Parts: sequence; C-alpha cells; structure tokens
Amino acid sequence: MLKKRALLIAAFYTIGLVVVSLVKLDLKSVEDIVPSFSDKIFHFMAYALFTWLWFNAFYFKFNFNKIKGIFTTVVIAIVFGIIIEVLQWLLTSSRSFDLLDILANVLGVLFTAFLLNSKINIDVKKY
Repeated sequence: MLKKRALLIAAFYTIGLVVVSLVKLDLKSVEDIVPSFSDKIFHFMAYALFTWLWFNAFYFKFNFNKIKGIFTTVVIAIVFGIIIEVLQWLLTSSRSFDLLDILANVLGVLFTAFLLNSKINIDVKKY
C-alpha cells in the first residue's frame, strides 16, 4: 500500500507538519505535559519521518534510484525545515525562529538518510 500511495501519504504528512508547525499553541499547557527539551525530540522524529516518506515517494512513485532519492529528499527536507522556522518567525506571534530546532530537523533528516543508505537494502519490485 505504501508503494502505491507514497506520494499521497508524503503530501498529507507535509500538510499536517505545516499546520502543526504554524498553529498557535497554548504554551503553558504544553509545558505542563512535556519537558522543555522534548520539542527537539519531536523535531528530530518529525523530520526523520518526513525524510522516509518523501524518499519512498521519490523511489516508488518517481522511480528515482536509491542515491538520487536520498540526496533529493535530504535537500528538500532541510530546506523545508528552514522555511518552516522562518515562517514561524514571520507569521506567528506564538512561535519563534530557533536554530536548535533546525539542528534537530537536520539531525533527523541525516539519521534517516544514513539508515536508508547503509542499513536498508531495497530489493522490492517497483510497480
């Protein structure tokens, strides 16, 4: 199912990530629930998943080879993360630009790229 709907899943995830990243949150209630550093873990995980989903879209839907798919996904994910941080700074009053968020995003992207390149052997037939 992922192979056939890879692009759709990646697109919907991207839209969801934009909404979650730019929506106003009640920071007091969020801080009561989670520790202050946990947003960096969220950034890491969110961009790791973003990278994996878009790699699948490029690989299965657009027939990119593994290396081209990883490289394209890494560039797009890093640029996307920086754009989201800038938009938080420019468009919202409840969010701010944070270099540590960008670092967490980049680490999530690079972690997934490393796994895709070295640990995952893609021998699945493309449809």
